[in-house]
Amino acid sequence: MDRKNINKKTKVLLFIVSSIFLVLVSRLAYMQLIETERFETLSKQNHMRLNPIIAPRGEIYDNHGVKIVGNQPVYTVSLVYLGLKNTDQVVNRVANILGMDPKVIMDKLEKQQLRLYQPVRLATNVPLETVTAIEEQRLDLPGVVIDVEPIRSYPFGSMLSHVLGYVQEIKQDQLKANQDKGYNLGDMYGQDGLENSFESVLRGEDGARQVEVDAQGRPVRDLGVKEPVPGNNLHLTIDTKLQQVAEQSLERQVLAMRRQGYEAKGGATVMIDVRTGAIRAMASYPTYNPSIWINGLSQAQWENLQKSGALPNRNLQLYPPASTFKMVLAAAGLDTGKITANWSISDPGHYVFGNKTFNDWDPRGHGRVDVRKAIAQSCDTFFWTLGHRLLGVETIGKYAHMFGLGEKTGIEIPGEPAGVVPTPEYKYKRNKAFLDAVYGPKFKAIEEKYKPLLASATDPAERERLEKAKQKEIQAVEKDRNQYTWDLNWQVYDTLNMSIGQGYNAYTPLQVANYIATIANGGTRWKPYLVEKITRPDGKVIQQFKPQKLGQVSIKPQDMKVIQEGMHMVTTVGTGAGVFRNFPVQVAGKSGTGEVAGHDNHAWFVAYGPFDNPEVAVATVIDYGGHGGSAAGPVCRDLLAAYFGVKSVPQQTGYSPE
Repeated sequence: MDRKNINKKTKVLLFIVSSIFLVLVSRLAYMQLIETERFETLSKQNHMRLNPIIAPRGEIYDNHGVKIVGNQPVYTVSLVYLGLKNTDQVVNRVANILGMDPKVIMDKLEKQQLRLYQPVRLATNVPLETVTAIEEQRLDLPGVVIDVEPIRSYPFGSMLSHVLGYVQEIKQDQLKANQDKGYNLGDMYGQDGLENSFESVLRGEDGARQVEVDAQGRPVRDLGVKEPVPGNNLHLTIDTKLQQVAEQSLERQVLAMRRQGYEAKGGATVMIDVRTGAIRAMASYPTYNPSIWINGLSQAQWENLQKSGALPNRNLQLYPPASTFKMVLAAAGLDTGKITANWSISDPGHYVFGNKTFNDWDPRGHGRVDVRKAIAQSCDTFFWTLGHRLLGVETIGKYAHMFGLGEKTGIEIPGEPAGVVPTPEYKYKRNKAFLDAVYGPKFKAIEEKYKPLLASATDPAERERLEKAKQKEIQAVEKDRNQYTWDLNWQVYDTLNMSIGQGYNAYTPLQVANYIATIANGGTRWKPYLVEKITRPDGKVIQQFKPQKLGQVSIKPQDMKVIQEGMHMVTTVGTGAGVFRNFPVQVAGKSGTGEVAGHDNHAWFVAYGPFDNPEVAVATVIDYGGHGGSAAGPVCRDLLAAYFGVKSVPQQTGYSPE
């Protein structure tokens, strides 16, 4: 090779080396001069961690200062995404230790959008042996963080669970709705009950610890701590002792009714102070322990919980009120002057309208019946006569609303329905929607069947034949539908059903309890409430809740007294006399047996006491539990006995089919 070629190649090589060197110098200069701040930040993030210190949620107490919900420290395991190539290996290894599916962990990271240095909680309430196993493999688990965090503790287990609600990791929709309030994926959030309604009150202010870590993400030294601020506390109107009695008695009666052969799927009971609206006890059965939500539920666990019937708060579910509604009719009749306290009928045990006979619950009849006796014996014939012949649907509805039925009470827990005071308009819309749902698809199917046939038919005669066939099918469906359209309109039997608390009547046990409390106190309708006050962690009261008046029933005192006397007779000589025989406190009550097509009856009982100076009212319903007096009555009796300090509660004697 001659010198000329060597020089040429040398120049090319020098040019290449110079170019590479120039690129490296330019890149270094760019990084050092232009992106200095960015890389400095990344460097700090790589060896500095800002670990959140979770603030304890506020605690919940009863009206005597007994702690119902507290906090306890537990180990939690989180994974900080470091952007390492071996992330999959780390995920598989920590999943094996925690007994988790690696895909679940990856899903959590992806929901966090794989953001660097952001911790994602993997497990809560981790046992010490698991923590030890993680520490033993620390070098192989970069980014895995063990913390001690407070979680909810429930000293009374499942007690009051439907009122309290539960706490669980924040959901995506909740995170989106609260993104401006400092929430992050993995934070705990109240999902139901008071935990949800008072989330902003109970939630504390998280602190943070700045930590320097080594290349494996292990802490080297603390660089400063911002202490967390615990959430505020709730003090409830609930009395723990009464609540325990309510839950035990309710469970006992549901199980007893099952043993007697009734469906008895569950029940609800609520005690309310008639002078203020304060809730003293609110129980729903079956129940669940709120702590099951802390670690999250598997699909199988969720399905089992749903099947158990433990999820709904039955105090906020709708039921036909049955005969507990009859005092509304009595109030309407007396207040409008359609009847007087002495007005009476002779009850043959049935009511006849046209060619239809409606049988009283006791077909033997009740003899001569005035309004007091009608309430005491729950005489259907009396209230059919009153409702159909003298009052009518509009007047009945007016007085039902006056007592707060068909309206939300405003209780502090979510999910309360308004209920239904029936009207002709309500019936029409409800039944019309049902008919449309049944027959709409049939009409649509006919249209879809003939549309392509008509489109492809070129012969006019063939098109005419298809049109006639289509109309014939439509007419057949219309004929079938039209046999039911008469029931879109309000009928006499609707008024009769409404008069005894059946038909389209639908109210919650809470509404019914408040309606009974309104009768007991002479007509003042108070707003039911569960939270008495909110206090700071240091005990200072920051908000006090006082009784709130919702309305006043404009019924003359002497007329209200007649209704109260009729309810008192229920517990002395009427359908609840067996339950309250020899009860040392004079109380008033009313039984109810709600008919449900294809099922056993719903059993109702309502009561208040003392009769001469009322303090509390109780409403109890047993789903498909049979008869009101024998199934629901004992729960009301047990609660009243606990409230009044009755040492020896008499066992139920006698039997009431109403």
